[in-house]
Amino acid sequence: MNISKTKKLTTIGMLCALAYAAVVAGRIPLVLFLKYDPKDVIIVIGGFIFGPLTSFVVTMIVSVVQMLTISGTGILGCIMNMISSCSFACTAALIYKRKHKLSGAIFGLFCGCGCQVVVMMLWNYLIAPIYMGYPREAVVELLLPAFLPFNLIKGGLNAAITMLLYKPVVASLRRLNLIESKRHSGKVRINIGVLLVALLMIITCVLLILSFHNKI
Repeated sequence: MNISKTKKLTTIGMLCALAYAAVVAGRIPLVLFLKYDPKDVIIVIGGFIFGPLTSFVVTMIVSVVQMLTISGTGILGCIMNMISSCSFACTAALIYKRKHKLSGAIFGLFCGCGCQVVVMMLWNYLIAPIYMGYPREAVVELLLPAFLPFNLIKGGLNAAITMLLYKPVVASLRRLNLIESKRHSGKVRINIGVLLVALLMIITCVLLILSFHNKI
């Protein structure tokens, strides 16, 4: 195995560890029993660096480890985690791979959000009655007031945090010589427009979370 493959495997291993840590330490109640964790941010950053297949691999590893350690939802919860993370991260990474520019990254993140919302609404309708033990009619009644806002907030937060963290994370990995360095790469440049959009999205999502918890 050559050095570049070793570095890639090392970096992917680090991403898996960070994504799992995000699940353990970053779970935040959002709507009813649904909780947000930022692992998809790590997964999509890996996909932006190495391609959508990396997002898929990290998702599979982290979801299985999560199921075996801290999750109480068993195999069905694991499958739902896989579908949710892949629909967001793999979609965004695939678009960014085809359009390797800032606009491609932003467009990919928003498409990932949209894909995740649509896919999870369908899968919650199909699978939630089984793993929640609810009649399907009760789950249908929760789709719009609970599952839809949860996935919109989750996708919005993941997209916004990725916009803020992607360049600093890549710069750090380059300094550690874990990924290829670009010529003329110097200080991390902050795009003011992206920064403002990301902050606006985060503020909006936080206000929505507070409203769901009757704090505002």
